[in-house]
Amino acid sequence: MRAFATDRFGGNDVLRLTDVPDPIVGPDTVLVRTKAVGVNPVDWKSVRGGLEARFPSHFPLVPCWDVAGVVERVGPAVTEFSPGDEVMAYDREDHVQWGTLAELVGVPIRGVAPKPPELSWAEAGALPLAGLTAYQCVLAAGIGPGDTVLVHAASGGVGTFAVQFASWAGARVIGTASPANWDYVRALGGEPLAYGDALVEEVRGMAPDGVDVIIDLAGGDALDATPQLGTRAVRLVSVTKPERVHELEGRYIFVRPNADQLAELGRFAAEGSLRIHVRETFPFERAVDALARVEEGHGPGKVVVLVDK
Repeated sequence: MRAFATDRFGGNDVLRLTDVPDPIVGPDTVLVRTKAVGVNPVDWKSVRGGLEARFPSHFPLVPCWDVAGVVERVGPAVTEFSPGDEVMAYDREDHVQWGTLAELVGVPIRGVAPKPPELSWAEAGALPLAGLTAYQCVLAAGIGPGDTVLVHAASGGVGTFAVQFASWAGARVIGTASPANWDYVRALGGEPLAYGDALVEEVRGMAPDGVDVIIDLAGGDALDATPQLGTRAVRLVSVTKPERVHELEGRYIFVRPNADQLAELGRFAAEGSLRIHVRETFPFERAVDALARVEEGHGPGKVVVLVDK
């Protein structure tokens, strides 16, 4: 099969479209013929070796963890799906090597959910990692009515979902974003404000007593400002530096595969209550450009690679 792979760590340009062996279909594995691949910041970071300290990494290395497609074959212990079923999946395994930027993907059943027919391939490919991350952050924070929630990077892939979920929980949501994306954040149910040196003053101007919950998707200075932004009992949830998060007595989240949660998110999206914003799509042959676009940042929503075959 064809896949984008590299035999060494480096920039996105080390990836090459090449032939690699078809995936092994294990006992509890679903073999998926790829239709769409959602691209996330972790993907270009993995190409650079950014996950080497957390997961064993092997070459050739195929990046990406999001996939939507059609079931080609199932392992002998799989009863949930059959060949021909349309699915979406978060294919994060316990090592980094055989990712989803390939024509065929073997996914453990723990990460696979039905693709609702109401969703396009691009929408289904965009949902798994970002949607699950946001969902698990909101659940970990215990957000409820009366809370004021600050979401850092509110217009990004994860932030798009986090603002919606926090709003659903009955919270007031404030979200940091570039001014060009403020209308987007408002449409999601959030109150936007800018990043930058005036962050503390801006937040305190909107929430004089501080915010009850911070969902940190940015890290850096925004994370370090937590004590100045929150109430005394602020609940911090972050996907960034775990050591610093723990120093701040927060909860670090590294998204876990969860087929039931992903299926639930798919139902929300199919009903129209959950918005999936696909900012841009790229053909399979231009997947390297898609990773570069995500690395650039700035734009709202998700970038997706579409595979026609």
